[in-house]
Amino acid sequence: MKLYNTLYKDFEDLYVGYSAVAIILSTCLGAAAAMVILMNGHDFIQMFQLFLVVAVCMTYMVTVLAQLKPKFVFNTLIFSLLLSTILLIINVFMRY
Repeated sequence: MKLYNTLYKDFEDLYVGYSAVAIILSTCLGAAAAMVILMNGHDFIQMFQLFLVVAVCMTYMVTVLAQLKPKFVFNTLIFSLLLSTILLIINVFMRY
C-alpha cells in the first residue's frame, strides 16, 4: 500500500506529464497484447480477450481526455496495465 500511495502522490503532482507518458505506455502494451492474442487465432475467446484489452485501454484514454480526478485516472491506468500484461503473458505461453 505504501508503494501505491507513493506512486499516486507522484502521479498527482505531475498529472499532465505522467498522463501523456502513460497513454503511450498503455497503448503500446495494449497493442502488443492484441497482436499476441490475434496470433493465437480468432475464436470467440480470443475476440473476447481482444475486446477487453481494447475497451480497457480506451477507457484509460477517455479518463485522461475527460480530465477526471487523478485518483480515478491512476486506478484506471493500473487496471489497464495489469489486464494487458496478464493477457499478454497468458497468450505468449499459449502460443509457445
